[in-house]
Amino acid sequence: MGVGDVTARKVLVVEDERTIAEAVAARLRAEGFEVEIAGDGPSAVDAARRTLPDAIVLDVMLPGFDGLEVCRRIQAERPVPVLMLTARDDETDLLVGLAVGADDYLTKPFSMRELSARVHALLRRAVRNAAPDATAVASPTMHLGDLEINLAERRVLRAGVEAKLTPTEFDLLVHLAGRPRTVLPRERLLADVWGWADASGTRTVDSHIKGLRRKLGADLIRTVHGVGYALEVQR
Repeated sequence: MGVGDVTARKVLVVEDERTIAEAVAARLRAEGFEVEIAGDGPSAVDAARRTLPDAIVLDVMLPGFDGLEVCRRIQAERPVPVLMLTARDDETDLLVGLAVGADDYLTKPFSMRELSARVHALLRRAVRNAAPDATAVASPTMHLGDLEINLAERRVLRAGVEAKLTPTEFDLLVHLAGRPRTVLPRERLLADVWGWADASGTRTVDSHIKGLRRKLGADLIRTVHGVGYALEVQR
């Protein structure tokens, strides 16, 4: 995606450390984005309502209320791609962030090049997911054992019980379900689901897999250590 493709795309940067916020904003503006900065939880929610951003770069640790609560409130009103920033490589925080609707995360310190690449990938996914899905029209529901995936309504049931998945969890599950019992490498999942060209974020895949197991059962997805994951369903 070149600069011309992102002109007028809006990104909200939520970061209380002004030097980091300005550096992120400068990089994104140089690539053609419109950028607004917020420095605390309440102003972030207000800015999201007012500017309707196409993506949000959101720090976890904020005054007022934290980034997890910001994400929860924003996603409840209007789903938007969110890249979370955290100073702690704490798995619990990351899983909670993904559970409230974040799509991806970066641990500080990070490179501006990687942050920019992640934002571009989030926006490509948003455009792709908004496009009509010919597969969903032809086969609106996937049935695999006791797993039912309604593509048109983006709903998932296992053994008749509905699971509340985030948009990224749903996309990842559909991708695995399209090739049941086939081991898909993390790098391929990153490329196909997240739109990344490199393998720098395999922990993102791992974290989303943990979310799926928590919501659908640990037996549903098999790990092949050092390779990737496979959806295990009844034949």
